[in-house]
Amino acid sequence: MQRMRRIQACFLGGAVLVGGVACAPAGDADPAGGLQQVSADARPELPSWSEQTAIREQWLLKRHETILPLMRKHELDMWIVVNEEFHDDPLTEYVAPPRPYTGRQDIFVFVDAGNDGLHKVAITGYSEDNLKRFFDDSPDEPRPASETLPELFETYDPQRIGLAIGGGRGMMHSLTHYSHVFLSEAMGPEATRRFVSAHELIDEFLDTRMPEELPYYRDMVHVTEDIARRAFSNEVIVPGETTVGDVRNFLYDALWDVRAGTWFQPDLRLQRSGMADDTSRGFLAVAPEAWVIERGDLLHLDFGISYMGFDTDWQKMAYVLREGETEPPAGLVAALQNTMALQDVLTTTARPNMPAGEVYEATMAEMEARGIRAQIYSHPLGFHGHGLGASIDFRSVQRGDSERMASPLRPGSYMSVELNTRTPVAEWDGQDVYIMMEDPAHLTDTGYAFFRPRQEAFYLVR
Repeated sequence: MQRMRRIQACFLGGAVLVGGVACAPAGDADPAGGLQQVSADARPELPSWSEQTAIREQWLLKRHETILPLMRKHELDMWIVVNEEFHDDPLTEYVAPPRPYTGRQDIFVFVDAGNDGLHKVAITGYSEDNLKRFFDDSPDEPRPASETLPELFETYDPQRIGLAIGGGRGMMHSLTHYSHVFLSEAMGPEATRRFVSAHELIDEFLDTRMPEELPYYRDMVHVTEDIARRAFSNEVIVPGETTVGDVRNFLYDALWDVRAGTWFQPDLRLQRSGMADDTSRGFLAVAPEAWVIERGDLLHLDFGISYMGFDTDWQKMAYVLREGETEPPAGLVAALQNTMALQDVLTTTARPNMPAGEVYEATMAEMEARGIRAQIYSHPLGFHGHGLGASIDFRSVQRGDSERMASPLRPGSYMSVELNTRTPVAEWDGQDVYIMMEDPAHLTDTGYAFFRPRQEAFYLVR
């Protein structure tokens, strides 16, 4: 049974203590006025390690059912995944039980056995009950790979043996040189001639989502949202005192509290009236940790959590009210609405099996027609924060990468809808302001649906 606890938050009606810090009353969400949104729904408590392992092992049973059809679709007769001690292969926890593997080499072999279906072999340094549940051949007294691999090759005579070599991403070419040499020597020169890249299978395997995963991923996004809200509130920020580094440290500690990890360093960006446009690689630059957050600052957070073999990715923005202000300047609110318009067009344009490039081109054409300066760099999400699958990304256009642009959006896949707009703000003497958002979403028949309600008003620090 899922355990629940209330979000620590400041609610309408009077100041309350949140984490020992007094919070001023907050207003209702109002996109026109830009008042702070307050979420009163309960934050889910994430499952314990033993609970999540049991859940993920149930998913693994279904994932194994997808392997043979994918092998046949991508014309592979055998697929081999090799895990090395202290150098885990990124595929291991998705093809084998999600438990620690400490053998010098643990090898997982999937064979198309024709009418007998999928034959699954675990070649490990020791016998383990959980492996026996998922693999046909996991003997009590393990035999060395140097004996088992050539026997499998002789028995099944696979014409194409897929390995994690080739492909443009780390998950696709994760096989080490050492393990490649080992497989070649163990299986012999004829088998080596049949080694091919399994990157197309790996791409589809990792980008395919199951309905059972969705509620757990939604809970993860909810937890991500809750931590971000707290980070951008008076629980953490005291204007004129709190530094960027202080907020980052809070995020690390909040992850510890919910038993989650992260796949990248939480980053904050800061915009201020009169501040020079500081960019890095075409994006607004990350703020130095020593910077002090002041009244009138516009804050941006890039943050994600890792749990149950999944990653989230989340970007939100907050405004630090000046003395006497009850809401952000109208120009900032208008800038936020431009980014919301960009979100609307992208999410409603996308459809299952539609080429990613078509979504990009149609969205950008609409933004140009509306006079909105937009940038889109949305990427697949799920097992990895920068996952495999189709991306809706300006960089593919810049590179002239027609293959990436033609990649179809898989039904049910998860996307990090990541984008920004630049808008001149009158209250800041016409200075351009970036409004950057990132929301996990899943692809439905009518477009992308956010896992959590998007941000329609700035978080407010008082």
